Amino acid sequence: MTDQSQRASRWPYAVSGLLAAAAGAAAGHLVAGLVSPEASPVLAVGSTVIDATPTPVKEWAVSTMGTADKPVLIGSVTVVTLLLAAVAGVLSRTRPTVGRLVLVGLAALATAAAVSRPTAGQLDVLPGLVTGLVGLLVLGVLLRLVAGRSRAREVSPLDRTETVRDVPGHVESPTDHNARATGEPSPTGRRAFLFGAGATAAGTVAVGALGQRLTTGALAPSTLTLPTPTTTAPPLPAGLEGRVRGLTPFRTANRDFYRIDTALVIPRVDADSWELTIDGEVDSPFTLTYAELLDLPLIEKDITLCCVSNEVGGGYISAATFLGVPVRTLLSRAGIRSGVDQILSTSVEGMTISTPVEALTDDRDALLAVGMNGEPLPRRHGYPVRLVTPGLYGFVGSTKWVERLTATTYAAAEAYWTERGWATDGRVLTQSRIDTPRGLSRLTAGPVVIGGVAWAQGRGIRKVEVRVDEGEWQEATMGPDANINYWRQWYLEWDATPGPHQLTVRATDATGAVQTEKRAEPFPRGATGWHSIPVTIE
Repeated sequence: MTDQSQRASRWPYAVSGLLAAAAGAAAGHLVAGLVSPEASPVLAVGSTVIDATPTPVKEWAVSTMGTADKPVLIGSVTVVTLLLAAVAGVLSRTRPTVGRLVLVGLAALATAAAVSRPTAGQLDVLPGLVTGLVGLLVLGVLLRLVAGRSRAREVSPLDRTETVRDVPGHVESPTDHNARATGEPSPTGRRAFLFGAGATAAGTVAVGALGQRLTTGALAPSTLTLPTPTTTAPPLPAGLEGRVRGLTPFRTANRDFYRIDTALVIPRVDADSWELTIDGEVDSPFTLTYAELLDLPLIEKDITLCCVSNEVGGGYISAATFLGVPVRTLLSRAGIRSGVDQILSTSVEGMTISTPVEALTDDRDALLAVGMNGEPLPRRHGYPVRLVTPGLYGFVGSTKWVERLTATTYAAAEAYWTERGWATDGRVLTQSRIDTPRGLSRLTAGPVVIGGVAWAQGRGIRKVEVRVDEGEWQEATMGPDANINYWRQWYLEWDATPGPHQLTVRATDATGAVQTEKRAEPFPRGATGWHSIPVTIE
């Protein structure tokens, strides 16, 4: 057989391996949707990759790809898996046992990743097992079709003395004879393979789509009516977005609220079975159901949250009205013992976050939030309950899908991000951002409005200043001041002159401290520096 013929004869085997792995993964994804979404083969491997990824690489992924980092990761895992599966198919041409072992090995890795998750249960082994079994079954069927056989048995490339002539009632054509003489599949077998491969691909897509629907299906909170708060937040003033085009809205809609977390699949939590446990170094540990939590006095707070991974001028910051129970109420009931300096919170999917105990017990009103902008928490933002700690970055104060608060010490227990070298205090730094005009904009000479937002949760914003090129700092007009834990809008009217210009902004917090010019990356305690953008005036 010529080299060209050999290459031509390999592609059906590669396709067989690829389709076998895809079919197995789709079946495993479907089973995971029924028993445990986190155990889905691709998602389990992806989560393991996230946990094993060094912090600098994670920061690069977030800063480079933003909220697309998860789809890119899942896509990368899928591509690598399918490439290895294609190799398994090619190996099956001459070494069928080796090819099967490669597929089994891929399924075993997915199973190991699923059962090693912190919240893994006994059923988490099922998706990986189904992945392996379905993959082997589909590979066997497709390899028989590649060989042009109608019998239900696998044929290796060495067993080519039997041909399609063995099929009862079949009359061998000249092209079939030539195919047998060269070792190539006959046209009859080729058509059967193409039909089988197409049917397998269609079935894989259908099964995978059903699994995706089950995996992402909501235990909808839409029918839930939240109790009326005992303490309501003052009416939020009208923002400047109606006057300044391009300015970030004063309150962020739930659908637009930023999302940064490590969950590749949003946990499905049934509020009827959800419980919150408060334990550790406390005098009276206890557990609350969701209904019991809602029976407690609820308060509203207007709070701005931001991610420590936010670059200077970045968008990982949003503001909303949260409804919840003050955490200090529950910690007081539990009776925190002397020496406790952190509360380790744990989510239903195993994430741990450490929060300084004083931040949860002082008058800032850290919340176990159940509502957001007048609605139950969206699933992607922590339904049914999340932790919200004003003045702290999310990585130390905003646990989503929370189910446990453990009183402990920093010496005794490290949280997920602490283990990876991030700071333990996590206090939000003073920052400001230009929203309009956009960087690299080309504008017409004359009146131009420069506008944006500034924040310094826990201290508040006193003023914002803007500089054009290296000129004097000009004080901007400030928007409404909701409270010290909420951002402020600002704008400056500028008589723009032709030419290239650099616009820079800085903020001063309510203590009088001016935002630092010194540039620092987000790791390990948040980015610093002035936001500056280039524009061209024509």
